[in-house]
Amino acid sequence: MNEKLFSLPVAEQITPYISLRKMGELPIMVIVHPRVRAAVTLQGAQLVAWQPSGEKPVIWLSEKTAWTTGKAIRGGVPICWPWFGPAGEPAHGFARTLPWTLSAHDENEESVMLTLVLESSEQTRKLWPHDFTLFVRFRFGERCEIELEAHGDFEATAALHSYFTVAEIAGVEVSGLGHPYIDKVKDNAEGRSDDGRQTYPDRTDRIYTQPDDCSVISDKAGDRTIEVYHHYHSDVVTWNPGPELSCSMGDMANEGYKTMVCVETAHVTKPMQSAGESPARLATTIKVRKGT
Repeated sequence: MNEKLFSLPVAEQITPYISLRKMGELPIMVIVHPRVRAAVTLQGAQLVAWQPSGEKPVIWLSEKTAWTTGKAIRGGVPICWPWFGPAGEPAHGFARTLPWTLSAHDENEESVMLTLVLESSEQTRKLWPHDFTLFVRFRFGERCEIELEAHGDFEATAALHSYFTVAEIAGVEVSGLGHPYIDKVKDNAEGRSDDGRQTYPDRTDRIYTQPDDCSVISDKAGDRTIEVYHHYHSDVVTWNPGPELSCSMGDMANEGYKTMVCVETAHVTKPMQSAGESPARLATTIKVRKGT
């Protein structure tokens, strides 16, 4: 899937490194730079690919995802806002399925930057009765930086729902998660990790409520480590659907769970607060290195 995005026909060459292309019904901003390749959909301002030069793809994307207007994309980094999970309809909020606008871009020898914006409308006010302006800023280079900034007067829950590519989930361990967690598989039961580490023998869906500022994904079979730095967050969510749920999901291959893990920078147990001239923020920085 990753290579397919970069081989799409160019509809518009915006700058030497940024082009507009289309996958199914969805327009995509594609970045091809000497140091990095990346792709962001205008629907949802969703990162669907990031790959520093010389590295394997870092972001996981389902081969069975729908590229249909208004339908969520399975994989990448969906922006869950202004609610996380089933707190409203649609699940995980409306930001990930609405069209955003490219408002700024820049590039240099090291990186490419994009800023996209989403503003409240009659459509959003029917779902959530608040006025807002939402920005997401990307910087793509040897590291990937994503920052969500929310302007208005409201509280919201949110997550940067990051899907990462791994070689084999059975050999994956995530550390730096902290000790207390809420187990969504077990009806939100509270639990405690002795060492702040998580493995994935079956379906896993946990909200870690006192995480470290960096989660480390050790992908033993892939011989690499992915570092996920969290900024302005209250929680880190980690998820893998396991075999049974994976088989029941129409937009994921039956064995899709084997090659992905979600480690999400989140504001779930403590909402983001935006007020006046003080916007709320949620951000992540992703780095990758060889070896575990």
